[in-house]
Amino acid sequence: MTYIPDYLKYYPNKDSSYPLHISKNELQHGFRAHRHDFLEFSYVISGSGCEVINGIQHQMQPGTFTFVLPYQIHEIFTDPGQTLVLINCNFNMELLMEQNKEVSLFSLIDREQPTSHIQLQHDDHRYMLQLLENMLKEYNENNRWKTALLQARLMEVLITFDRIRQQHHDGSTNAIRQTESKSSVWPIIYYIHQNYQEPLTLTELANRFSISLSRISEIIKETTGQSFVPFLHDVRIRHACSLLASTDMSITEIALEVGYGSFQTFSRVFRDTKGIVPKDYRRQKNN
Repeated sequence: MTYIPDYLKYYPNKDSSYPLHISKNELQHGFRAHRHDFLEFSYVISGSGCEVINGIQHQMQPGTFTFVLPYQIHEIFTDPGQTLVLINCNFNMELLMEQNKEVSLFSLIDREQPTSHIQLQHDDHRYMLQLLENMLKEYNENNRWKTALLQARLMEVLITFDRIRQQHHDGSTNAIRQTESKSSVWPIIYYIHQNYQEPLTLTELANRFSISLSRISEIIKETTGQSFVPFLHDVRIRHACSLLASTDMSITEIALEVGYGSFQTFSRVFRDTKGIVPKDYRRQKNN
């Protein structure tokens, strides 16, 4: 019998205008194998254990920073007699897709990186811990400019992680360039996330990325665990949920905004995906 890891599609605050959630957690018995369609980083405050990401294991101890990409299968094991205390942050991929290319962090997942984790020590450890504790404090309060400050701190955390990761990488600049030249699924995923409002088809994607129709279908299924159409629906409905919860747009306007040509199609797909019609979903969120 084939074991299929959990597929998690939700975290607190996911269906909001700023889909980010950060929290401190204690794991006495690890965490089961799972994957999800959002990004996650974790930082170990105390305790010890290990994590397996797509079959590759690394140790977890104070100062371990791990950056998990969407759809990667990962599982955490806590060492006997230990309690892993972590700061975890979940956020949607769109938060890396700023319109200003100077501040876009999508390159963090746009290529195969040398490692998904780093071990911070001494000053680096203290700096990262202080940064994350400040971010957690800001998240749990309701101050003016909260979203802007959280975005700035998210960028600082990820930039710090990427800088240290590259410093610790044994390879040269040429090795990194060779890695960047490899074909990657992330430009395809990125394009779908950026253009989900358009009438996307597999044929268009195959032509745009010069990949056969059967191969691009296979790539999307291997990466996301879904075929193209359900994956596109998930992206659209995720954005629709955010608009329903955070705007006064009519449901028909939202249907058009997220790429559905008719209210009826949108309502049917939304109900099939969320188990509730858009009007009732908005009412629940408002309540």
